[in-house]
Amino acid sequence: MTKILAFLKRRFSKNKEAKNASWIIGGKIVQMIVSFFVGVLTARYLGPGQYGIINYVAAYVAFFTSFCTLGINSIILKEFADEPEKQGETIGTTLILRAVSSLLSAIMIVAIVAVLDRDEPTTIVVAVLLSISLVFHVADTFNYWFQFRYQSKVTSIATLTAYIITSAYRIILLITGKSIEWFAFAAAIDYFCIAVVLFVSYRKYHGQKLSFSWPRGKLLLGKSYHYILSGMMVAIYGQTDKMMLKQMLSEEAVGYYSLASVINNMWVFVLAAIIDSIAPTVVQLFKTDHRLYERKNRQLYAIVLYTSFAVAVGFMLFGRLFIRLVYGEAYLSAVGPLRIICWYTAFSYLGVARDTWIVCEGQQKYVKYITGGAAVANIFLNLALIPIWGASGAAAASLITQILTITLIPWLIKDMRPNVRLMIDALLLRGIR
Repeated sequence: MTKILAFLKRRFSKNKEAKNASWIIGGKIVQMIVSFFVGVLTARYLGPGQYGIINYVAAYVAFFTSFCTLGINSIILKEFADEPEKQGETIGTTLILRAVSSLLSAIMIVAIVAVLDRDEPTTIVVAVLLSISLVFHVADTFNYWFQFRYQSKVTSIATLTAYIITSAYRIILLITGKSIEWFAFAAAIDYFCIAVVLFVSYRKYHGQKLSFSWPRGKLLLGKSYHYILSGMMVAIYGQTDKMMLKQMLSEEAVGYYSLASVINNMWVFVLAAIIDSIAPTVVQLFKTDHRLYERKNRQLYAIVLYTSFAVAVGFMLFGRLFIRLVYGEAYLSAVGPLRIICWYTAFSYLGVARDTWIVCEGQQKYVKYITGGAAVANIFLNLALIPIWGASGAAAASLITQILTITLIPWLIKDMRPNVRLMIDALLLRGIR
């Protein structure tokens, strides 16, 4: 850990990666503080049951979000680098394609919930309100443009502004004692505000004129279609646990598991910020210096691993005390899932960091096999472990699935083994200096 901290001090001083990451992290810290207090009050107000309903439907929204992106988010940075003169066309085309897929996804979510939970009108209404957020979520395409330009302060400000507005909305709901349906609509307000601020900011920073091109759309889909299927496979093993908990046990079980996930995810914006800031550098190094390119990947993986391990130890030691003091006795059943799911983060964000390597190396074709195998494994693991351990069983299934996704399954694919070796090097702190 000392080596990692020393490395961070040397490498993340006075460079554009550090400045970019500092804006992301700074904005997220403020957002985390606001989210923490508002989230605690909301969870206490709704209780495990209604809190579980919102997170159950949110799992469907998250599942279809992977389809709505059409996999383009995984290749768009490289598109900006390869054809900078067509950035406006790339963004405009992506917005239209994602808008269509988002609208279709929202309709499908409502239809699925209406069938599976036909005797629960509240759940159906929550599904309608939460699904609206998918349409506005397409605006995060602008985020990648700012990220490519190392101007993440713009997106940080946009996200923070939107979150403050949404938090104020939630506080008003708490004060006035509104029902669960009002809380479900908060996500749509959040993404609408972000969309408006990002679009205005794009114009302010003289982004190229937006345009739609069907040939460009076919080109983007041709490069990203591997990620459409793989994204949905990731969503299966990332979201089916909540869906299966609801159908096999109860909405309360979903509430406990979701709270554990929320607590665990309070800090992961740090990893996301570091990955987002280093990814453009990795792409550039791939073109200019392969040795430095590999070293940068090792460095990134080492940061993800050791930061995640340190936080996981903290959750193991203080998780129960934290839940009791903050969320109350009603949520103590979330302690078990938290102690398992906290180890999930290291492997999950290694996968996020690995996406840049996959794009640079042109190995997208293997992603669907990796994620497909993981999705199948996750379903069977959930079926086996949820009846035995409940919410903790779902957490264990997710952890095992992530380990398989990052290590065993890629090792079985010859072209993916170099990446696994880079991760092993990172774990051993070998070749990162």
